[in-house]
Amino acid sequence: MAGLTSAAFLAKSRHSVLLLEKNEKVGGCVNSFQRDGYVFDGGIRAVENSGVLLPMLRQLDIEMELVKNDVSIGLGDEVITLRNIDSLADYQNLLAKCFPGDAGDIDTMFSAIRRISGYMDVLYGIDNPLFLDMKKDRKYLVKVLLPWLVRYLMTIRKIERLKEPVRVFLDRISDNESLVDIIAQHFFRDTPAFFALGYLKIYLDYYYPKGGVQMLPNSLVKRISDLGGEIRVSTEVKAVDPQLRQLSDEEGNTYAYKKLIWAADLKTLYRVLNLDSIEDGRIKASIVARTKAMADKKGGESVFTLYLCVDLDRQYFADIATEHLFYTPYLRGLSTAHQIGVSSKEETARSLKEYFKYNTYEIACPVLRDPDLAPPGKTGLIISTLFDYAVAREVFDKGWYEEFKLLSENTIVDILNETIYPGIKDRIVGQFSSTPLTLLREHGNSEGAITGWAFTNQEIPAETRLPRIANSVKTPIPDVFQAGQWTFSPSGLPISIITGKLAADAVRKSL
Repeated sequence: MAGLTSAAFLAKSRHSVLLLEKNEKVGGCVNSFQRDGYVFDGGIRAVENSGVLLPMLRQLDIEMELVKNDVSIGLGDEVITLRNIDSLADYQNLLAKCFPGDAGDIDTMFSAIRRISGYMDVLYGIDNPLFLDMKKDRKYLVKVLLPWLVRYLMTIRKIERLKEPVRVFLDRISDNESLVDIIAQHFFRDTPAFFALGYLKIYLDYYYPKGGVQMLPNSLVKRISDLGGEIRVSTEVKAVDPQLRQLSDEEGNTYAYKKLIWAADLKTLYRVLNLDSIEDGRIKASIVARTKAMADKKGGESVFTLYLCVDLDRQYFADIATEHLFYTPYLRGLSTAHQIGVSSKEETARSLKEYFKYNTYEIACPVLRDPDLAPPGKTGLIISTLFDYAVAREVFDKGWYEEFKLLSENTIVDILNETIYPGIKDRIVGQFSSTPLTLLREHGNSEGAITGWAFTNQEIPAETRLPRIANSVKTPIPDVFQAGQWTFSPSGLPISIITGKLAADAVRKSL
């Protein structure tokens, strides 16, 4: 999405634009695919606006049909839906019902969540000014943007004090590990408290493109083409020569550039860079230092995803939850589960079953947003849970990969059959899965990461300060800019769009 955003805005400015994509279709982790008449989303399950997506579409004159995406949260056999900010009370009551002895701690937690939700209101409560034409919107500038800027600067200081990991933050409030797990295991390890606890507010700002999330990148493809830009798919860049300002693909084709925006995995950029051609010693030293700084850094967590084709009408699922459900089957939490072991098949099977039993799942049901995304009377489900790339890699290296996938699929089905979807096991007509290795192969993301750098890195090799986000697109490589999930932390779809626009602006200015 970062590369598409950059290309669209540069093409709109009448620059000559070429976008190279290694896969057969664009979009990266914003993609959909078809299997046996069912449409599944292969990456993100919905798109959040955050004051970014809708203004970007408007500024590019893109019209596409978006439907509201309601989020549910389920614990055991209880499910609540987040309809508006008042729904936080429903979530609080659900936790209090599940953990009756911890009502005071839960009150304290939700006081913090409401306070942080207020911060999110300020950050994302208006259309991002990056996507406004200030010459045309003078009234908006004076009446909305300038007053907002004062609140924004005050809020940023408060957010800076909430950068500690969410688990550490919650552990200070409650000593009930299971309660803390149920909230914290929705998120990546060491996710900052402000980002994790503020995400309940962001859930209210989710949308779904009619036809599947692939419709979003497709709409940018059409706009880029209409504006005269060129897109080449199935073209993987294998070398970058910054001295000659030239790229080479795997077929040996070369492409000259004036300015390059790299919108993919950053480790890959520095790996394919031809350092020998750089004549300036200071530039070469800066690039070498940057390469070393990233060498031992890890990508963010990945996911195991199960795709199910089910011979049940969509109403069965609508009666249980909304189209987008975050579900924890049991209340013990992952702290009580053993780490997944891979010393033997037996140990792997035993620890996997425990891991999946006490984990939290993101379950998406595309047909509840668009009836055309499954055959009549049938439903497709997408069920994901966070999963460690290193475990999948080791299992693959030991030759158990296919067995591991099947065991994981069947274990998840058994858990859902016992809990939220009774009887589903006998109605499955097709199933398959993807792992962190799938995401590495398809998208080239280090460690199969779904969102940028891991928060567990001692130092994150990306800009993390919102007021300095414009710096996130800079590189030490002459005439090369960067954009996308790897360039700013915390990352995500809005950040990809923002950094894509910032990179386009930087290129436009430098030209």
